[in-house]
Amino acid sequence: MLADKFIISESNPTAIASSIALRVKRNRLELNLTQNALASRSGVSFASLRRFENTGEISLKSLLMIAIALDSTEEFALLFSSGKYKTIDDVLTLNEPRTKKRGRIN
Repeated sequence: MLADKFIISESNPTAIASSIALRVKRNRLELNLTQNALASRSGVSFASLRRFENTGEISLKSLLMIAIALDSTEEFALLFSSGKYKTIDDVLTLNEPRTKKRGRIN
């Protein structure tokens, strides 16, 4: 578990994808499903699922279909949610109704 958290904290797309694939595989095995069974339940091809578990490469749509089959979609709700706070002032200004319309950094 600690290793998963370490890999996710890295800014390396390959490491993050591999960590996600490892957790999907672990979840599949906890449910006592074969790769073929999960592929069938999710609608993702067996070859795509096998490649994902081995390399971490998969389309977003296929990843979502696997998450639905494993009843693990709640994690996606946290993806790109609100920003992180750096100071107490950031928390205090949270109640100010300000919605950005565009970014400034080019």
